[in-house]
Amino acid sequence: MKNISSALLISALAFNYSCTTMKTTDKQEIPVPDSSLSSNPFMKKSKLQYEAPEFDKIKDEHFKPAFEFGLKQHDAEILAIANNPKAATFENTIVALEKSGEVLKRAIIVFSNLTSANTNPTLQALDEEFAPIFAGHSDKMYLNENLYKRIQSISENGLDSESKRLLQYYKQNFEIAGANLSAADKEKLKQINQEMASLSTQYSNKLLEARKEGGIIIDNVNELDGLSADEIAAAAADAKTAGKDGKYLLALQNTTQQPVLQNLTNRATREKVFKASWMRAENGGNSDTRETIEKLAKLRLKKAQVLGKNSFAEWKLQDQMAKTPDAAVKLMNQLATPAVETARREAKDIQDLIDQQKGGFKLEPWDWNFYAEQVRKAKFDLDENQIKPYFEITTVLEKGVFFAAEKFYGLTFKKRTDLPVYHPDVVTYEVFDHDGKSLAIYYLDFYTRDSKNGGAWMSNFVEQSYLLGTKPVIVNCYNYQKPAPGKPSLISYDDVTTIFHEFGHSIHGMFASQKYPSLSGTNVPRDFVEFPSQINEHWALDPVVLKNYAIHYETKQPIPQALVDKIKKAATFNQGYMTTELVSAAALDMDWHSVTSEGQLLPVLDFEKQSLKNHGFTLSTVPPRYHTPYFAHIWGGGYSAGYYAYLWSETLDSDAWEWIMKNGGLTRENGDRFRKYILSVGNSVDLNQAFRDFTGHDPDIKPLLRNRGFIK
Repeated sequence: MKNISSALLISALAFNYSCTTMKTTDKQEIPVPDSSLSSNPFMKKSKLQYEAPEFDKIKDEHFKPAFEFGLKQHDAEILAIANNPKAATFENTIVALEKSGEVLKRAIIVFSNLTSANTNPTLQALDEEFAPIFAGHSDKMYLNENLYKRIQSISENGLDSESKRLLQYYKQNFEIAGANLSAADKEKLKQINQEMASLSTQYSNKLLEARKEGGIIIDNVNELDGLSADEIAAAAADAKTAGKDGKYLLALQNTTQQPVLQNLTNRATREKVFKASWMRAENGGNSDTRETIEKLAKLRLKKAQVLGKNSFAEWKLQDQMAKTPDAAVKLMNQLATPAVETARREAKDIQDLIDQQKGGFKLEPWDWNFYAEQVRKAKFDLDENQIKPYFEITTVLEKGVFFAAEKFYGLTFKKRTDLPVYHPDVVTYEVFDHDGKSLAIYYLDFYTRDSKNGGAWMSNFVEQSYLLGTKPVIVNCYNYQKPAPGKPSLISYDDVTTIFHEFGHSIHGMFASQKYPSLSGTNVPRDFVEFPSQINEHWALDPVVLKNYAIHYETKQPIPQALVDKIKKAATFNQGYMTTELVSAAALDMDWHSVTSEGQLLPVLDFEKQSLKNHGFTLSTVPPRYHTPYFAHIWGGGYSAGYYAYLWSETLDSDAWEWIMKNGGLTRENGDRFRKYILSVGNSVDLNQAFRDFTGHDPDIKPLLRNRGFIK
């Protein structure tokens, strides 16, 4: 996942405005830091390579004064632009906006990454305090009539193509944000946006606590039968850290299903784990998210109505590739029917196995992964536990992910130990281009902890921009269980594809080649941003790449070809389940944001039940990938009315992948072409045209249906 929430925040702050009662003059005074701020690391550019954050100097107490000064400085800069007596030009208005807010952007980009990856009560309190302030800061710029008029008056004549694109981008953003509203409606919108920002931050903090509280404490090691000795040791270590010495802690991941359910033989333990996951954020008390969600849903509807749209989804999708909710729903419907039909057949296979074993019970969600793994073993003679020893996490990264990037793009990587990091688990690499020139700095944060949000994501610490003279500084975060000391970190094949996926986002950011930061790298529509990351997943199974990284951690022998063949034959196994859980979550998201009146907004659990029933997702054994109370993408992140984006992007990915395979696969020529037309253009071109330039045709859904095994 691209960390959209922080990306949107930083993008917005590139040209935010806060009204003041300050008297304007022809020359606006821009404040400079006084002596009390001299030791604050955010007041000036970092001296580290590519302005990487100085984590050895950054303290919690630096954020608030940096925010306060940064807001004042940015106010003054924007006032100088908005009230410039000279006629508006691209340089004195648009370029000036791109350059504004330097201190504020530096502070917020580090802050937003830390509140996702290594938060604490101080940062959480600051997040709640400043979320509405930043929302107001943004609104007062977008809703400023004088500034909007200046932007409208600028002609595209004489501008290069990227500058034209940026001008269009600003005009569209102002209009989508409500620049054409009446004064009264602008005031309504400001209040709504501030309330939404506060609630979204509260939701994220509640969910972090819910995930922490939801971890399952196991007293008797026999209840963990089926887990490996290393997994049990890690659970014991986690329990000790949590103050439960002598017990075992199974921490929750952010999805509905939990990885341990695949191996736990004790059905009662499986049920306990699943229900703890499912009910983590609906137990009452401070970590219950339902009331916050209901308030957010109502506010989003109000926002859409103030902006003249029927629903939040209609408002949100107007600058996406899909353009309308109907287009997104059409795609989901094309996948839903074959997915559910396939899942029903998969469920029958599992129930048949349970009956053959005289289980004496009906299949439940907590049984699916455990018995599906047995069905897979029977059908394909493939055991996940046979595979894991070949997937040691650092080897996967360096000999798999990095190796594929070297073969396809010519990149090389050098580990750096001299750059400060925000947590001891974080490792750093310098990335070099095919010509040997330094390209980017890359941070990697593998392991779960109570201070980190669930899931996996990519973010920028510094975005590429020729205008600002900056190069990419990027981080990937994951939530793998940290092994006990001295033990290897062995992961599943699904986890392997996640590492390739998130690095695909990083490649997208590393290859950014834009003048303007607002159009740079991964600052693209949500339903395009997952395309490069999904393409990168495919290299995990490429025979050349796989043989290079799938090395047994003990014997050091490469994975046998017979095992590789089994993995490939099983590639479409369980796709009915996986597609149904994904599409049902996307449909749920779209329904929450397609309501046109408050009367349609039922209590959270009732709304979800009705939504799933309406779409035909009635298989109780296949719950959505995210249950509404912990659907962080849409309530705490930037994917509201946008979770369909994974499916939209996968349509692009599957089609483009077929093109790559038909044209030689893992070649530098193909890598250079993909870099030229897709990875390096950011949002500086029409992305539908960019896809056509790469493949020679419009996107086709058939490759996606083939990929998932729904058609031949």
